[in-house]
Amino acid sequence: MKNIKAVIFDLDGTLIDSMYVWAKVDVDFLTQRGIPVTKEYTEAVRGMFFRTAAEYTQSTYGLSESVEDIMQCWLTMAHHEYAHHVPLKAHVREYLDHLKEQSVKIGMATSSDPYLLEPVLEHNGIRHYFDAICYTSQVGLNKSHPAIYRYTAQQLGVDEQDCMVFEDIPEGISGASQAGMYTVAVYDEASKEAEPYLRQTADRYIMDFSDMLEG
Repeated sequence: MKNIKAVIFDLDGTLIDSMYVWAKVDVDFLTQRGIPVTKEYTEAVRGMFFRTAAEYTQSTYGLSESVEDIMQCWLTMAHHEYAHHVPLKAHVREYLDHLKEQSVKIGMATSSDPYLLEPVLEHNGIRHYFDAICYTSQVGLNKSHPAIYRYTAQQLGVDEQDCMVFEDIPEGISGASQAGMYTVAVYDEASKEAEPYLRQTADRYIMDFSDMLEG
């Protein structure tokens, strides 16, 4: 870890405590249409591109709404929470300050949408920390592939092996590992069932960012 020159963060479930929003959106959206929310559905859409999840939802439940209408409905439902209520996870700000003090470059690799990302970063006052923000939609592959992490490293001007990645889901840890990066899995309530796998596959597992500030 001594050679780390850049740190790349996931957003949802890693930097911000936002996964409750998507659980709420899933429940509200499907319930309004008389459809029960199943574990199989939530696991299937986790980590998908936004559009892919909308396409999957439309085809799975035979919805008459267009994919674009489904996406817009989800965004509208989530936007208010992101802009006004979604908080940072514990000790995030302190760790970002620490990285800046060490002149480490800071990037973000996310499957989120700019419509949600920008308001939540501004609301929490952390937008200025990031040297690059990159989206899976820019590389056309989800986080189980290394492309988004490699692309973010390129935008930061840092070699892949000099990057450390924070993720909260198995797909993210897998993709970052394939990119040859040091991986840190972050506990999140929404992915707690994956904790044994994350502890086994990531280079390090933390409960919150105070663990990175110790020592």
